[in-house]
Amino acid sequence: MKILSLDSSTESATCAVLEDDRLLAEITFNYKKQHSVVLMSMIDSLLKNLKLDIASIDGFVVSKGPGSFTGLRIGASVIKGLSQGTGKPFVGISSLDALAYNLAYTSGIICPILDALRGNVYTALYTFVDNKLHTISEHMVISIEDLISLLSKHNQSICFIGDAVPKFKDDLSSSIQNVRFAPTHLNLVRASSLGELGLNLLSSGIHDDLYTFAPFYLRKSQAEREYDKKMESSQNE
Repeated sequence: MKILSLDSSTESATCAVLEDDRLLAEITFNYKKQHSVVLMSMIDSLLKNLKLDIASIDGFVVSKGPGSFTGLRIGASVIKGLSQGTGKPFVGISSLDALAYNLAYTSGIICPILDALRGNVYTALYTFVDNKLHTISEHMVISIEDLISLLSKHNQSICFIGDAVPKFKDDLSSSIQNVRFAPTHLNLVRASSLGELGLNLLSSGIHDDLYTFAPFYLRKSQAEREYDKKMESSQNE
């Protein structure tokens, strides 16, 4: 089974093609590129270099979030369009799941953190046991101070991974014992990790619905929060 996967949940953009248990190719951009500009050209370049056409892809995988609202919408639109145009299934995978899977076979707690701005992160806690990734907490948006407080209650080693690591590394290492950090090159969501998780689902016949699928934002957008604030103010007048 050949699948095409892509992630646009953060500032980076990445896509990959996998066939069963092989990664055929992967492209990642993480430098001043807009997702709306690069995603389709990345996919086109990937397929051309593999001498494949879109009809030869059996399924699609996309990051469903959390992450950048705009990036997630763009990624979902691209994959929905490809799925509808080819009649092939697609499935959404959590960007946090994909990040945690970068650290497969790591002992202790795996804690991916994506920058949610204003001192907050998107995160969830994982362990890798019996050759399988297990989620041991809900997905959440949380302040770094509250995350430190939460993790201080655990006595296992904790390995952090994600684009928020450079921003909060000093705070985490000075506040929590037995802390480790993933290598820098793993801090980005990898389309290959996303694809491997999605391939397992698609191979089992599990897929998302074209018309009901929506990104997993975890919180309201800035525009929605400002609107709610205005409505609350007007009701109090």
